[in-house]
Amino acid sequence: MFKPNRKFRRDYDRMFKKDPQAANMLLMLCELANENGEVVMDGPCPEEEIARLMSVRFPNPRRYSL
Repeated sequence: MFKPNRKFRRDYDRMFKKDPQAANMLLMLCELANENGEVVMDGPCPEEEIARLMSVRFPNPRRYSL
């Protein structure tokens, strides 16, 4: 399970001020990553799967989610 440390929170906050959707994408990818930092998506189209996961995880992608 992903537990953001102080540096991640600071970077997330800085990124959120510039682009909230990018910050939330980073947060979601960190939550999906395994212990080696790899995100493995099964299926023929990982972009569609990421888009689906974003819509489920962040109903409002511009809202602060940390």
